[in-house]
Amino acid sequence: MDKKFLKIQEEKLRENKKRLEAQLGSFAKESKKVKGDWDAHHPVFDGGGLEEEADEVEEYSTLLALERTLEKELQEVNSALERIKKKKYGICEECQKPIPEDRLMAYPQAKYCTKCQ
Repeated sequence: MDKKFLKIQEEKLRENKKRLEAQLGSFAKESKKVKGDWDAHHPVFDGGGLEEEADEVEEYSTLLALERTLEKELQEVNSALERIKKKKYGICEECQKPIPEDRLMAYPQAKYCTKCQ
């Protein structure tokens, strides 16, 4: 794989990682116990009434779903950065053939070619 292309992809992945960590950090804390795990802030009930507490629980549920989605994407980005480090980036994990560069440009953390996806 072309070194210039690889450098561009690594830069994209690092930018994505920063963005994802910032998004997660806006409503969750990184777990000290489990690497790559984030924990959404729990609602704090301060006696504001049942309706207000229900709203907080609903928001927390929404944040949990978002947390899972962002965590998964962050794991994929970290995995792609690790493949770059191990010089395995751009190789399909299923068939071991090169992943087309246009696919990697569109989705830098791709680990499968379009055929195996």
